Amino acid sequence: MDSIENAAAAGAGSGPEVPEKAKRRRFEAAYKLRILKEADRLTEAGEVGALLRREGLYSSHLAHWRRQRDEGSLSGLTPKRRGRKAKRKDPLAKKLDQLKRENARLAERLRQAEMIIDVQKKVSEMLATPLESPENGENE
Repeated sequence: MDSIENAAAAGAGSGPEVPEKAKRRRFEAAYKLRILKEADRLTEAGEVGALLRREGLYSSHLAHWRRQRDEGSLSGLTPKRRGRKAKRKDPLAKKLDQLKRENARLAERLRQAEMIIDVQKKVSEMLATPLESPENGENE
């Protein structure tokens, strides 16, 4: 019991053995190319397995990296960003949004002006007084 208590006391200050959140490993393109070249040179049975164990890799890493290498670009070997893709900023999108807002504002002002004119017409009809139009007023 004493050895268990001593081990628990010794480990209490260093924190948990398993990290709280696992970190995704990222491999540099140069590292991937180095491992692929080394794996391609190996010919004896079990040598590739030993390489993978030594580097802490899986055979699927090699298969995936070979596929990326065969696509023809070193940029294919760089890790891809995870998560949602960033929206591309269109230079005209800001101007388009601004024009849409201005159009909506002017449409609302036009609607209000037409409503006011309709009310004036109805009041004029109720009072039986004709409204003068600007054209009629200038000709007389």
